[in-house]
Amino acid sequence: MLIPRQAVPPLAVPTLAHGPFQLATDNPERFSLLVFYRGLHCPICHKYLLELGRLLPEFTQRGVSVLALSSDTEERARAMADKLQAPDLRMGYGLPLKTAREWGLCISTSRGTTSIGIEEPALFAEPGVFIVRPDGTLYYGAVQTMPFARPHFDELLGALDFAIGKNYPARGEYVGELPA
Repeated sequence: MLIPRQAVPPLAVPTLAHGPFQLATDNPERFSLLVFYRGLHCPICHKYLLELGRLLPEFTQRGVSVLALSSDTEERARAMADKLQAPDLRMGYGLPLKTAREWGLCISTSRGTTSIGIEEPALFAEPGVFIVRPDGTLYYGAVQTMPFARPHFDELLGALDFAIGKNYPARGEYVGELPA
């Protein structure tokens, strides 16, 4: 389990149009926003990433670098990017499932063809959203076991405004003994 204020696992993936991504060298002004999505087969991911692409300038304005990534192949990631029409959105692909698991993501098995007629990969990671400080420590994390009910990006923007304005610390950091 990832713990706020502690280092996150290493993360390095190729991107479609922005060169290799390495979290350790991302160097955002304030935060890195990592949006792990299920893949091309997921219509909810498409809708979710459309919203992320629309709000990308808002995140950038707040000093937040953004990466959307999945375990999809380059070909499938490119097909998703073509559907999104958001060329400024960094799209990572080829996320190793072992890395996904290190980040606390759940792994699902294929159920065949989805409602939009695209075959699910044999194995793929379920969604997660993480905000990481430039020092590589976790600020915020949300992991889903299903494709539904993800954090809303407009609400994350409001939370970032509050956190930046109030210098609000990451919460959930306590790992000591608990009372009986």
